[in-house]
Amino acid sequence: MKRLLFFIRHGQTTWNVEHRLPGQFPGIELTDTGQEQAKRLAQALSVLPLSAIISSPSDRATETARYLVEGRSLSIQLEPDLMDIELGHWSGQDRDELSKSDSVWKAFLRNPLVAPEDVETFPQVEQRAVAAVERWLKKESTGAYPAFVTHADVIKLLIAHYLGLEAGRARSLIIDNASVSIVELGAEDQPRVLTVSWSPQPGWLQPSFLLQMRTEH
Repeated sequence: MKRLLFFIRHGQTTWNVEHRLPGQFPGIELTDTGQEQAKRLAQALSVLPLSAIISSPSDRATETARYLVEGRSLSIQLEPDLMDIELGHWSGQDRDELSKSDSVWKAFLRNPLVAPEDVETFPQVEQRAVAAVERWLKKESTGAYPAFVTHADVIKLLIAHYLGLEAGRARSLIIDNASVSIVELGAEDQPRVLTVSWSPQPGWLQPSFLLQMRTEH
């Protein structure tokens, strides 16, 4: 059975605007712009028969997921292993200031395979995120078109995994707020990354796989 996996990043947050590193810090909400982004994305995806909405438990992810479930007979299912990268003592700090003054932070940006003790490495994040997706795919209730609402680094690493890339190379990917990245999984074929970091624009979601989905449902 072929499956389409929809990896969705949350909408813009106040900390995104302020260039503060969120990590797994609680209570970070969407801005008004972020809410509008999430609404537009939900409207664009309304043409698709999403079969499950699985979200990181962070506030910014679940707030985005709420727009996706509107008008669908689905509930938000939480997955802790889709949480953002744990940044330890860097959480809440200004990214720009760290880039000027913290040599360890700058080294981590260059090589996220190595990190301080209280910070996750990219391979650690990749391992838990891939394991989470695979657990959900084993559940019959997940269906063929699940959406996973999560965070930029998590999506980068999931994309790298399905492309067969080493985790460190994921840092070169850019995942925008309220964007969707789509991976096709076949029973025998290699995974195919169909879309990376697409945001809803008029007519953007018209590739051949959409026509196929319409004929199946």
